[in-house]
Amino acid sequence: MHDKPQTISPLVRRITAANPSHMTGFGTNTYLVGNDEVLVIDPGPEDDAHTKAILKAAKGRIRWIMCTHTHPDHSPGVPALKAETGAEVMAWSNRGGLRTDRRLSDGDQLVTDEFTITAVHTPGHAGNHLCFFLKGERMLFSGDHIMQGSTVVITPPDGDMRAYLDSLAKVRALKLKAIAPAHGHIITDPNAVIDWYTAHRLEREAQLHGLLTEMGSARIAQLVEAAYVPLDPILIPMAKRSVHSHLRKLADEGKVEGNGARGVWSVV
Repeated sequence: MHDKPQTISPLVRRITAANPSHMTGFGTNTYLVGNDEVLVIDPGPEDDAHTKAILKAAKGRIRWIMCTHTHPDHSPGVPALKAETGAEVMAWSNRGGLRTDRRLSDGDQLVTDEFTITAVHTPGHAGNHLCFFLKGERMLFSGDHIMQGSTVVITPPDGDMRAYLDSLAKVRALKLKAIAPAHGHIITDPNAVIDWYTAHRLEREAQLHGLLTEMGSARIAQLVEAAYVPLDPILIPMAKRSVHSHLRKLADEGKVEGNGARGVWSVV
């Protein structure tokens, strides 16, 4: 249900914004952490109804706002929430119109009487992407780093496939019990999902390298047509971005060469 709080644990509630799409799934999840003093993670899009739902659920106790990254379905709701609460805004960087009170670095913590949460820098989907690790529950608020029921779009140049794979390994080492994604339901088998994400990316990479070897050379559109069968036409732009990010990684490793998103690529 949109804009209705759902209890995830004694410390965590989720409110899903009414912004469903092929990119956001059912909508962007906003998380409220804490009871006496509340942290809001990802206020979501600029949407009055969603902001009001957050304020109502928090009952005037919002002290902090954290953003996983500054894409338009995650951080534009910050100004309205900040104006209503005066909460401290925290994120990796000031991008996409976001204005922070505190810029977070990898390992920075927020320690309250109820919980401790740690910022984990996870570039890949976006260069300024953070996940947030709730220590007591071993729960990771994963933003768009890991989503339930879907893979993640990696869009160069800010999106980086090598960094994404490294970030997957980084969060796997946290020995998680649950993942609370920005899109989809709670993930209760974190390691299995992270392993699947990693294997899927490596299999796609090997497939693309094999296709280029067979074809001699190809443009990204040709690789998408060969690799993604069948594919809903609405998803073709996202597939092209992911293929481009794989090719950039392979190029950095000296395995392929090519000329950007519209150029011809070939095996070295």
